[in-house]
This record gives sequence, C-alpha cells and structure tokens, in this order.
Amino acid sequence: MGQFFYKSVTKDGIHSSGQIEAPDRKEAVAVLTARGEFVIELGQKMQGAILQAPASFRLADEMPPKTNIRHISSKEILSFTNQLSSALRAGLPLLTTLEIIRDQQTKPQMKQLLDELAESVRSGKSLSEAMSNYPKQFSVLYISMIRVGETGGILEQTTTQLTSLLSREEKVKTSLKNASAYPIFVLSLGIVSAAIVVTWVLPKILSTISGGTGVLPLPTRMLTKSSDIIKALTTTAGGWLLLVIIIAAISYAVRWIRGSGRNSWDRFKLRIPVLGTVLRTIAVGRFAKTLGSLTKGGVTIIESLAVVRDTLGNEFLGREIDKVAEKVKTGTSLAESLEQSGYFPPMLIQITAVGEQTGKLDELLLNAADTFEEQADSAMNRFIAIFPAVLILLLALVVGFIIAATLLPIIQMELGAAM
Repeated sequence: MGQFFYKSVTKDGIHSSGQIEAPDRKEAVAVLTARGEFVIELGQKMQGAILQAPASFRLADEMPPKTNIRHISSKEILSFTNQLSSALRAGLPLLTTLEIIRDQQTKPQMKQLLDELAESVRSGKSLSEAMSNYPKQFSVLYISMIRVGETGGILEQTTTQLTSLLSREEKVKTSLKNASAYPIFVLSLGIVSAAIVVTWVLPKILSTISGGTGVLPLPTRMLTKSSDIIKALTTTAGGWLLLVIIIAAISYAVRWIRGSGRNSWDRFKLRIPVLGTVLRTIAVGRFAKTLGSLTKGGVTIIESLAVVRDTLGNEFLGREIDKVAEKVKTGTSLAESLEQSGYFPPMLIQITAVGEQTGKLDELLLNAADTFEEQADSAMNRFIAIFPAVLILLLALVVGFIIAATLLPIIQMELGAAM
C-alpha cells in the first residue's frame, strides 16, 4: 500500500486536503471520487519525499529551442509511429525500440531524428520532452498524446491510438487529393484559357467593334478591366509595389493565424458549414478517448484536462476546456461544466454525467469515443463528397463568365448588322 497526499474539492465547493492509503494512483483517485470529491492534486510519499504527479504539461510556447531537421513527410512519421506502437506492445523497452527503428531507416533525415530522440531519452528525458524539440515533425497533438501515455503508464495504447489517428488523417488527405484532382486540373485549365482569351482573343474581337468599350456588355467590360489591372500589376512600378504589399499582408495573416489569431481562426472554422461539424466531431472523439485513457490510468481530472486541451486540434475548444477545468476546481461537476460551455454535444454531457455518478467515467468515455469517431468519419466522407462539387461549381462559374464575356460582343455585332 502506498501513501498519497491529495487536495480535492467537493460538489459544494468545499476544498480539503489530507492523505490516503491505496495500492496505486488509480485506486486513490477512485476512492476519493467515491466520496464525492474531485481530485485537484495527488502526490505519493516515498522515502520521506513527496513525488508529485506529472502535471507540469508544457505548452507549445514553453518548448525548448527548435532543432532544424526538415524533409520528413507525414507518411514517414506515420510509419515510425506504427513501428513504435508494435514494438512497445511486444514489450520492448523504449530506448531499445528507438535504436532498432533508427537502424532500419534508409533516409538520412529520419535516421538523424531517431538518433537524436534516442540520445535525449538515454540522457534521462521523457519521449514527449525529446519530441518537443521537433515541432515541425511532431505536432502539439502528437506530443500531448505521447505525454498522455507517459503520464498514465499506457504509452503502448496511446501510440496505437496515434497510429489510428494519423492513418485516418492520411487517408482523409489522400481522399481529398484524389477527389479534388480532376476539378482542380480543369479549373486550372479554365484559368489558363481565360488568360489566353483575355490576351489574344478578346482584343481582336474588340478591335472590330466601333464605339469604344462603353458599348460593350457588362461581362466583357469586367473581363477587360481585369486584364488592365493584371497588366498594370505586372508592368508598372506601382503594380509591383502593390504585389509586394499584398504578399506581405498574406504572410502577416498566416503568421497571425498561427500565433495570436489562432483562437479567432479556429472559432471561425467551427462556424463553416459541414467543415465545422467535422472539426467539432473529431475534437469530441479525441476528448472522450484521451480523457478516458488518462482517468483509467489513475490521472486526476484536473491533470487530464490540462492534457486533453492540447489534443483537440482546436485552440478555441482548448480554451473552453481551460474554463471547464477552472469550474471543476470550484466544485462544479465535469458534466455541468461541459454543458455550461455550450460547445459540446448533449451525448457527451450525458455520458460524462452517468460516468461521474457511477464511478465508471473512464469506461463510458472510451466506449463513447468509438461512436464519436464513427460520426467523425461519416461527417468527413460527406465533406469529401461536397468539396469536389464546390470546385466544379466554381469552375462552371469561371467558364460561364468567360463564354459570356467572349460571345456577347459577337452576338451584339450580329444583331447590329442584322438591323
């Protein structure tokens, strides 16, 4: 039996602290939960010292200096994760696993990456700490999931989940590329055709029309004006300056989205029809699986929520989880806190409420995660079906506009000649 020191809060908001004897962290959390207490902190006393739970989850802006390793694709990271999961499930030690996978690599960049990861682990760092040096190769979600496994002692399970997650994302990317390849090709062909029409065909047609551009149909005038603007942008000093300003503005917008504006951008994405539903459903599935895995491993709710917020893939929802954690600290139940947020589905709230009342929150969340993932797959399939149709519609508009702008002057001339 181990001796644990804890701080907790009841549903009435009453804070308490003390010590409890239990075989492990999971059982300690279960006993306190049965008393109606939410555990805020839990540490184990060993040999006269209190060992705090691994709750110091670093944020992305607190990561160590970045190491410059490039040209590693998402497919290679997926392959590495799959090999890591298989080896850990077979019972191999982490360091041995990294060295074996490194020796099997043929690409110098992957060999270097794994060699540096192995060296960091050998020096005493955790795998998540080692990976945090490589934000271009391992996303915040990836590192958070690895930290989940290390925290709950379930690294082989979380790497398996990561393999499934990365496989699905890779499948989605491949499906999107395949579905949009033809529409994008035809759309590009239409844009090239438009450039040829504007540059060669339309000027010859206009040269045969008397009365100037003022008598031209509106689509033709719009196309002509667009041609004049493009020529001004590419042939004058002022145009080049404007292009530089536009490129700088786009670059600033990208940096803003990745930095201080990420919260606003992620909130906007949730409001986009179809896509917003897909992103929300994926986030809910990750929430259920990650929280269920952590609580099953004996990690407290507060500690779990600190990790979960980085696995959602959406900063806006992550900040909502921060608010939920603050409410839980004051004694509000997790289900009630999620309901007050207004951004989580009723099914998740009901499952969480039942789990808190029965003490089986981990089991119910893990079972529900499969349902949410199926819903996410269905939503993603709908999006993949709609996306090419939107591109084809855009193509039809471009082609229709070009045809109208080109043919209307000819029709106008024919009607004028007939009269």
